[in-house]
Formats: sequence, C-alpha cells, structure tokens
Amino acid sequence: MIQLPKFLLCLLLLNPAAMADDQEEWTSLFDGKTFNGWTTMKGKPVTNGWKVVDGAMHRASAGGDIITEAKFKDFILEFEWKISEGGNSGVKYRVQGATGIEYQVLDDQKHADSKNPTHRAASFYDLLAAPDSKPIKPVGEWNQARIVAKGPKLEHWLNGTLVAELDQSSDDWKTRFESSKYKKVENFGTPASPILLQDHRDPVWFRNLRIKELK
Repeated sequence: MIQLPKFLLCLLLLNPAAMADDQEEWTSLFDGKTFNGWTTMKGKPVTNGWKVVDGAMHRASAGGDIITEAKFKDFILEFEWKISEGGNSGVKYRVQGATGIEYQVLDDQKHADSKNPTHRAASFYDLLAAPDSKPIKPVGEWNQARIVAKGPKLEHWLNGTLVAELDQSSDDWKTRFESSKYKKVENFGTPASPILLQDHRDPVWFRNLRIKELK
C-alpha cells in the first residue's frame, strides 16, 4: 500500500526471495469474504449491522464495534478506508474495552466533529491533529492508512505520507494526555489488545487489512 523507494524495489526484483520473506511476515486480518477472525465486543459472531460488500467490511446499520480475535501491541497495520458523507468512524488499538488510541476516520468537510482539529481524519483522536495539508481523498474514495506502534513510538500515515507521530515517553505526550478525554484512564495506550473498528452510527468501509507484528 505504501510505495517503495526505487532502490528498494530494484533490490526486491533482484532478490524475489526477499520479497517472499517480507510477504510472509504479514498476516491478513480480513479475507474479503467473511468475518472470520472478528467478533463483537462481547465475543459473539459478527451478524448484525456489518456486512461484507465487494470485498470490504461495511458498517451498514447499527451493529456495535467489532474487534479482532487476536491481540497486538507492537505492529504495523495497513488498511484502506472509505467514509460516507458526513460520516464518522475510527480504528482503535491498544484498547481497554473500547477505549484506546484511535486513528480517526471522518468526513472532515461535513461532520461537526471536524471543528476540533484533533478529531479530523488520520489524527490521533483527541491527542494530536493531522495537518490540513494531509493528502486525503474525497468522501466516497478509498484512502490508504498505516499505523505503526513500536514501544512508545506511534505513527499515523495517510496515502503514503506520515501525517502524525507521538512518543509516549515524551513530555509532549504527557501534556497532550493530561489535556485529553483519556486523562483518567490508567495505562492508556499501552496494553496488547484487539484491533477495533468503530461503529459510530455512520456508514463506513474497510478493506485490505493486514498486520505485521514487530519485535
């Protein structure tokens, strides 16, 4: 999903085995046909609200948040997302229940939540805003996303561009955390947990979800 530098692409073409090894490190989180590997927040099969449409997970009606059966802490997560007009959703990780770090998914143009810059698309929700110059696609088109979580270092990418990064060991993080809605949550943003796709009452689509665990 992220374009490789030309020199790295050349190396991979010269060494197909290296490309194969890289692919083997990734785990698909969605087979494009079923909700295998996903459950509701109560651990039940995904049967209401969410559908698989044209190879994408689609929140079509009320169904609640859905989560992966597997847990992750340090990883690279790649996925594509598409939001409805005026829509709101998100991808959360290192969660406790439904509370965790969130890659915001939003129609920045028409959703009221966009009045807060930290609530706009690709931002660390309520912590750090992605810049207005971010390369976002219009509503109804697919955006490519990438989340990197490695120890205290966190990155949010959008369409091949790093748009926001945080260091949980920094003074900047402490200041942002104390000013956020999460300030009373102990161990916020630290545990291994499922990946969560948010049902925020609006239609949203996700596809091509894959993850690489980091050591």
